[in-house]
Amino acid sequence: MDSTDLINVEVDVERRDGRHATGFGSMPVGNIWAWPSPDVAPDQSTAAMKQLAEQTAELAESYPEFDHPLDTIYRLSAEYAHMAGKIVQKLSIAGEFPELAQLVAASPLDAAVHDAYGRAADLNSYDMLSDEFMNYDLTEYLDDQFEGEYLDQYTLREPKPTMPLYHLVGALDPLTSADVADPVGDGLPETLGEWVAADGLTHLKIKLGGDDLDWDVGRVAAIDQVTAEAQAARGCTEWHYSLDFNEKCENEQYLLDFLAKIREKRAEAWDRVQYIEQPTHRDLKSHPDNTMHEAAKLKPVVIDESLVDYDSLLLSREQGYSGVALKACKGHTEALLMAAAAQKMGLFLCVQDLTCPGFSFLHSASLAARIPGIAAIEGNGRQYCPSGNKRWAKQFPGMFDITDGSVATAELDGIGLGF
Repeated sequence: MDSTDLINVEVDVERRDGRHATGFGSMPVGNIWAWPSPDVAPDQSTAAMKQLAEQTAELAESYPEFDHPLDTIYRLSAEYAHMAGKIVQKLSIAGEFPELAQLVAASPLDAAVHDAYGRAADLNSYDMLSDEFMNYDLTEYLDDQFEGEYLDQYTLREPKPTMPLYHLVGALDPLTSADVADPVGDGLPETLGEWVAADGLTHLKIKLGGDDLDWDVGRVAAIDQVTAEAQAARGCTEWHYSLDFNEKCENEQYLLDFLAKIREKRAEAWDRVQYIEQPTHRDLKSHPDNTMHEAAKLKPVVIDESLVDYDSLLLSREQGYSGVALKACKGHTEALLMAAAAQKMGLFLCVQDLTCPGFSFLHSASLAARIPGIAAIEGNGRQYCPSGNKRWAKQFPGMFDITDGSVATAELDGIGLGF
């Protein structure tokens, strides 16, 4: 990719007393991640997701009720699948419009409604999740074990002041100067060692192949070696990894073999693994044999692409997953509900992004800062599309000027979504 589209949505809301407020939401189209298909060209999926984004906004314009944003989005979302089906027919696209892609396309509207709701009341949206504001308890959206409970029990009243930032080490990203064949030359660090030194990184997300055991093990070992040298130079003794196989592992055994080899050949790297992202195919129903029971005994294994609703969360638990990856790109409402459910079930929690620049990164960070148990956040927009951050970096320098491996989430304490 050499470019990406952003879906930006502004929503004007009116209270019963006549007061108006405007909220904003933004998210990259993200079709490569949300709609990977050999039968659908990227320009087709992009066009379809743009159309759905426009139609969800038109649908919201005709919404007749005074409601809490949770209810507004919950009811609007019941129409997404029908609209998506019509779009696929109209554009003559093969197959179905994935539910994940539907959520991504609708997520800017979702964010804008929550943002506007808080601005209309001159309050932070995360402080409007109690029975004082919500019309129903969580049984309306989840199940009976949440009777009498509201989202304020699963969110924080103040954002965490700082949070560690996960830096992405892509499979093609250079580790040392010897790997730099064609420098980008954009003024940013070129190698992993340079990134660690410049940003004081303590958390690295490692992209792996999932289909070549020796390469995957060697890549982690090499990254650990380079990182250890860079950390020693700055006097850092503790850092962490997350591992992402992009759903390419054929089965759980591949993951178990990988972990065993890492533990044998580079025990210190094994100790630094904080969690593993969904390693096998995202279609859990079609691949019931891809369980994670044994792997989850070793490290937290989080569900990511498969997590599109509460039912998929329950299925992932049955198949052995022990954690949940929350993403603003799946919708603010969905993220809040899944965060509550994951906490109730005692699951490992993390927040990831979609190479989100500017507003969408701040939105993702605000979620992480308001949900208990989130250890760190992702933010690779600063690496791969830094120009998208320029406007926002001036207003929130602590979120974009990274020197100690963390972001200043205390800055996200304003009205609406917090920024």
